[in-house]
Amino acid sequence: MARTVWDSTVGKKTVMAVSGLIMLLYLIVHMYGNLKIFFGAGDFNHYAHWLRTIGEPFMHYEWTLWVIRVVLVVAVVAHAVSAYQLSRRDIKARPAKYVHSRPRASYATRTMRWGGVILGLFIVWHILDLTTGTVHSGGFQEGHPYQNVVDTFSTWYGNVIYIVAMLALGLHIRHGFFSAAQTLGVGSRRRDFALKTVANVLALLLTAGFIAVPVGVMTGVVS
Repeated sequence: MARTVWDSTVGKKTVMAVSGLIMLLYLIVHMYGNLKIFFGAGDFNHYAHWLRTIGEPFMHYEWTLWVIRVVLVVAVVAHAVSAYQLSRRDIKARPAKYVHSRPRASYATRTMRWGGVILGLFIVWHILDLTTGTVHSGGFQEGHPYQNVVDTFSTWYGNVIYIVAMLALGLHIRHGFFSAAQTLGVGSRRRDFALKTVANVLALLLTAGFIAVPVGVMTGVVS
């Protein structure tokens, strides 16, 4: 039964919608946490430490954080695999170029695939930069996330990578949220305007919220 659902186009779109919403919920919480950097090193470092102690003493140190990480990895992989397979299926269904030109889609719609690739590469870089410190500039300091963030956004390439990825994220959310609502049967003629408005607001707020951090470092507000 599960195999049959997965093999269907509707099943893959549903997996994409659910996994996308899981990641969106995480992004909202993650952005809120990132903005704590504007309250100083003490607050930000305390927040980062608290993430590792969620659920104690029932959960051991970092266990809850690892559960969240595993859920996110599963969501990202499911989302990416579904998107790739749907894309391949779409190409096979229409191997020949359209004889007549198609109506222009929105910029977000036309860049969803490349946006997904950009975000996938960014996730890898972001983990290697601020989680493992493998590609971090200025000397990674374990247990000092505030200084590590400042170090990253004190470099021109750190800012460029992050800001480009966040712009891609905004476009991805703008289109993806509305598509997910349609897939899950929430959309209707009466609700479409409201759903598009929510998608636009979420995309704008998340993009602005995430980009505020590197801008804060570049302008000296965060130092």
